[in-house]
Amino acid sequence: MAAVLYVTANPKPEHESVSLQVGRAFLNAYELTNPLDEIIELNLYRESIPLLDYDVFNGWNKMVEHVPLTMEERKKLNRINEVVEQFVSADKYVFVTPMWNFGLPPMFKAYIDLVCMAGKTFRYTSRGPVGLLINKKAIHIQARGGIFSQGQGQAMEFADSYVKMILGFMGITDVKSIIAEGTSNEEQYDQILQQAIHLAKRTAVEFAKN
Repeated sequence: MAAVLYVTANPKPEHESVSLQVGRAFLNAYELTNPLDEIIELNLYRESIPLLDYDVFNGWNKMVEHVPLTMEERKKLNRINEVVEQFVSADKYVFVTPMWNFGLPPMFKAYIDLVCMAGKTFRYTSRGPVGLLINKKAIHIQARGGIFSQGQGQAMEFADSYVKMILGFMGITDVKSIIAEGTSNEEQYDQILQQAIHLAKRTAVEFAKN
């Protein structure tokens, strides 16, 4: 039995979001194919995701110096440890995001800033950093209003490429993408959505079996 971490980063209701609709179709198909796997859903706009702020850095410094932490520092560091341990414990990952301003939602970046932690998901060596999350795999589901997979838009795509890069940095090199792009085109919206849902269901079956 595998643990699947399903991470969403969109404050909208599911029916108003292309990425969330495609993600739900993926998850439903996955569960039908492999009902024994454990699915953990993490909505980054509903859960407590601490930012890397002064309390966090000051708290880490205090821990090194064996100085007592404030209540707020301890609260944030404990939550960060929970988030990181949950991430490390997963066997498979499904990330669902929209593209915002050519990149990713701020809460997704905040989440990555927490889980990309030396000693937990990567380590430094004499040859440079090495990812620790080997033999794991991930799916990135994303919706984009424009076209960024070809043409001039490719130079402005900092979302899916970032996800693949940072996951690879942590050792997760088996990463596939399901992209619904051009959704701002009202005439083709339904077709784009249905094509992405069809691809998501097909991909989910393969993802569940392997």
